[in-house]
Amino acid sequence: MRSYPPPITGRKVRFALVGCGRISANHIQAIEKHGDRAELVAVCDVDSQALAAAAAKTSAKPFLKLSDMLRECDADAVILSTPSGLHAEQAIDIAASGRNVVTEKPMATRWHDGLNMVRACDDANVRLFVVKQNRRNATLQLLKRAVERERFGRIYMVNINVFWTRPQEYYDSAAWRGTWEFDGGAFMNQASHYVDLLDWIVGPIESIQAYTGTLARNIEVEDSGVISVKWRSGALGSMNVTMLTYPKNLEGSITILGEKGTVRIGGVAVNEIQQWEFAEQVPEDEQVKEASYATTSVYGFGHPLYYDNVINVLRGEAEPETDGREGLKSLEVLIAAYLSARDGKRIALPLDY
Repeated sequence: MRSYPPPITGRKVRFALVGCGRISANHIQAIEKHGDRAELVAVCDVDSQALAAAAAKTSAKPFLKLSDMLRECDADAVILSTPSGLHAEQAIDIAASGRNVVTEKPMATRWHDGLNMVRACDDANVRLFVVKQNRRNATLQLLKRAVERERFGRIYMVNINVFWTRPQEYYDSAAWRGTWEFDGGAFMNQASHYVDLLDWIVGPIESIQAYTGTLARNIEVEDSGVISVKWRSGALGSMNVTMLTYPKNLEGSITILGEKGTVRIGGVAVNEIQQWEFAEQVPEDEQVKEASYATTSVYGFGHPLYYDNVINVLRGEAEPETDGREGLKSLEVLIAAYLSARDGKRIALPLDY
């Protein structure tokens, strides 16, 4: 049994944020929403303009270097919204300073980096949280409960589609985007939360076979790919991803076909329940009518719900929903997919540790 720092009581949980780019706004807004229990005390970025904007927006103390922030600020947890390839080194430094880590997806771009992050936090007796805010979507919560209660009977087939678009200007907006070292491709970056659904919703995977391609964008990594999946339960399925959809984001969906049920959750970001049919009805099915929601962002609205759990854990009131080990599950699938595409062979899970 690991021992963690004592619960935070009698004051707000103090967060610091590293990386003031595109996704940082979601974290800032989530913390503001929980302003009665949490506060942002520091922000950090190597880009002085982005840093100044974040500091002005939040009134948090600005730092150009993570090492200075760790030395001078009194945060309980540090959020990583930096390029993915930097997460491992930064998380290890944060853990060594005795602080908890909250990292955006993917937790790392290499398998051994993810393992090292978990070990570093274990050794320092601090928490490692991996952001999986889509799990909190009302649509996916209903689907998760239906699977857990075995309403599908035996699941036969699962299909996930992510048909979005990222123009060349998106990749050109920062030197790290579209690189193997710092970013990863369509699967690892844009569709990471959908890869998470393969294990979290359906269950442990037996093996995968993947193909990837860089069909139109001038980047190192893939802009499109497909994965064929066989689960240990015997279910079969596929995941189809592209960032080349014309002219805008079209679909983020999951379809499950089972012995006693069929469900399709679609929309641009699994925000619409388009088919919900089971052999046996239950009172909870009434919630289906209210679960769908309009969205203008593929990020969804799950960050405040995610932070509710993080804050409750640090206050000693809950257990983490997505810790480092949970984060490793989707990272393992991602790495297996890239190995399969590179070597042209089926990859069995789990990977060798």
